[in-house]
Amino acid sequence: MNNIKEVSEKIIDNINKVIIGKHETVELAAICLLSKGHLLIEDIPGVGKTMLARSLSRSLDASFGRIQFTPDMLPSDVTGVSIYNQASQDFEYRPGPITSEIVLADEINRATPKTQSALLEAMQERTVTVDGVTHHLPAMFMVIATQNPIEHEGTFRLPEAQLDRFLMRIRLGYPMLSDELNILDGQQFKHPIDELKSVVTVEEVLQAQEAIKEIHIAPPVKRYIVEMVQFTRNHGDVYLGSSPRGSLGMYRASQAKAAIQGRDYVTPDDIQSIAEPILGHRLILAPGARLQDRNENSILDELLNKVQVPGGDIYSK
Repeated sequence: MNNIKEVSEKIIDNINKVIIGKHETVELAAICLLSKGHLLIEDIPGVGKTMLARSLSRSLDASFGRIQFTPDMLPSDVTGVSIYNQASQDFEYRPGPITSEIVLADEINRATPKTQSALLEAMQERTVTVDGVTHHLPAMFMVIATQNPIEHEGTFRLPEAQLDRFLMRIRLGYPMLSDELNILDGQQFKHPIDELKSVVTVEEVLQAQEAIKEIHIAPPVKRYIVEMVQFTRNHGDVYLGSSPRGSLGMYRASQAKAAIQGRDYVTPDDIQSIAEPILGHRLILAPGARLQDRNENSILDELLNKVQVPGGDIYSK
């Protein structure tokens, strides 16, 4: 477990040089990476969504691809194209940015649903199919998408199938006064990201991703995860609750959370700390819920209060 903790601390400390005062959010991004998940960063413009994605990619010795989504973008701009080579008299695959190890899908909700769907296969199966030929993506593959929730002109809502493929949805929010002062001082002459160097290798991340699977989760804690997900499906104000992919995401992310804390077992506190970023974007509220001023956060607060927390000797192996 020491190796996982060391790798995560290096990544988190490096990103904190650029993203000031958002340690918990940065930790969630690291958990998402170690869980082999994809990350959706949703917030207002100018709070550092793209900078967080760039900082994470620079912290790793990994290839980086950026896709700036626009309404006129085509699926081939994401996946790549096959071009006929007259010399070899055959078609050659020219990879798109999706074949990078870290992919930044900037302002993903500005693309049409047709173009957004080009990410579905890559995010779930880690392959892309172009002209009937399937191409495998790198062993370490992560999509970090950003979107601005308050902008509606020229945007397209992400469909449920797309949202469900993101392990987490996180928000940065405004910085504290003292943190914003530090941001001003830190960027007086140059941006901190210009000097950001990689601190871990891809191989170290891959090893940590595999080692996380050994973190112990006792049966009562597993049941706690499933009962939380079941609660979202049976709630009267929820039209569509979390899928089994949400259960699997909480399972793996809780293991990563425990490993980052230096433990080889998962506690209910680990589950509770990741419930909102994992389940929040997987809920679709019933029409009447909005009339009652209900939202995803109020449902999740109710979930944490009502689902019974396992007790007793839950850490025994």
